[in-house]
Amino acid sequence: MIARAADVLLALSNHPDGLSLREISQYVKLPRSTVQRIVNSLEEANLVIAASPTSGFRLGPTLTLLAEAVRPFDIARMARPLIVQLSTETGETVDLSILSHGKAVVVDQISGLHPLQAVSTIGTSLPLHGTSIGKSLLAALPEKDLDALRSQIQLKPLTKNTVVSWDQLSLELDMIRETGLAFDQEEYMIGISSVATVLRGPGGELAAVSLPVPTERYRTKEKQLVEALVTRTQNFQRRL
Repeated sequence: MIARAADVLLALSNHPDGLSLREISQYVKLPRSTVQRIVNSLEEANLVIAASPTSGFRLGPTLTLLAEAVRPFDIARMARPLIVQLSTETGETVDLSILSHGKAVVVDQISGLHPLQAVSTIGTSLPLHGTSIGKSLLAALPEKDLDALRSQIQLKPLTKNTVVSWDQLSLELDMIRETGLAFDQEEYMIGISSVATVLRGPGGELAAVSLPVPTERYRTKEKQLVEALVTRTQNFQRRL
């Protein structure tokens, strides 16, 4: 019954001026008598109200109160088990970052097991154009948001490998969109390489997870790191 009531509410959400019982019945593919019982229950809770004095129903004021009580999904909290699992499986440091003011900001991190590892901390701001985690966030942005960032981001050379041309970076972003993976081959820091992918929360929130690894070890483990990242993040997205 709850699922059927949800179907009725969704049908009404697409028709703010209201629908008759017959129209609701057609949209949700239920008998009119069943729709009448559902609507009666919803009307008692003010989840639906009369659309006019004579006929039809539309969404009610109680839904406004419920919507105001919903807190945004916390992508960092939700992704915590994922990055713990990735670090345990690979033995490497795992960073989780979000986009903020033209930077990738590390909001959570699990340290690796090796004495030699990439050094960053929660709260670190990373350049978008020179890191795998930054490029994965850029590639996930709608085109209008990406265009707005172009004037804010200076493509400064961080190492001799950093991409400093928007034409070249745009080609790389296209590839990231196709594969779902972004790479940093000592573009941010000599001696450190990384792979990253983007995460999308239920409300469209964006975050990215990366595995920054000393290059010498990264080269021997790249296939393992990529497979672990892809498998775990895909499972995470399916659960969402």
